[in-house]
Amino acid sequence: MRVLLVEDEPQLVKEIKYFLDADNYICDVASRVKEASESIAVNPYDFILLDLGLPDGDGMDLLEEIGKCKDMPSVIILTARSEVDDKIKGLQMGADDYLSKPFSLLELKARMQAILRRKSGFKKDRISINDFTIDLSAKSVHYLADEIKLTGKEFSLLQFLVINKNRVLNRFQLAEHLWGDHLDDDYQSNYIDVHIKNIRKKLGAFGSTDWLETVRGLGYKVKI
Repeated sequence: MRVLLVEDEPQLVKEIKYFLDADNYICDVASRVKEASESIAVNPYDFILLDLGLPDGDGMDLLEEIGKCKDMPSVIILTARSEVDDKIKGLQMGADDYLSKPFSLLELKARMQAILRRKSGFKKDRISINDFTIDLSAKSVHYLADEIKLTGKEFSLLQFLVINKNRVLNRFQLAEHLWGDHLDDDYQSNYIDVHIKNIRKKLGAFGSTDWLETVRGLGYKVKI
């Protein structure tokens, strides 16, 4: 998944980016309102982690801009401000959650997962599809009692399709959200196809994967 971290504190940026990169997120960074605005204009994000006190402006102004996005990303405000009025204003303007500094990176991850579950219509981290169980928190897949070993990228791809259940995602969308925009179009197409093939092969050794559909000429979807 693709995240924009809007933060001007270098050490905190380093820690959050390292944490998210290790968890297979694509994490872009902006330290100014202008820089963040430019990134939002050209890139689709699943999450924006937004500091309010930025050197060239107020993050609240950026939050208003984010609210105008066609597909509004989930927003978690990360700020040293602890006033109740700031929290209420941010949530009223469309933010999904609020964390006051200092905060635990594990708590940040848990908040992000909770938002994903809520927006996807899931009540818990473990999602059952026939006899398969996909654990979003543990990043694991089981068929009944057997664990199926997927690579980090394979799981990220499967997870992205699952949380966008019943929605067709084209190869470009999948590549951009999972691996960034550094791949050329031909390579993206092949890259996604190879990963889908590998996922089907691994899961298909245990049970039917007809819920992981190819929509000819369009892309892929998970049907639940």
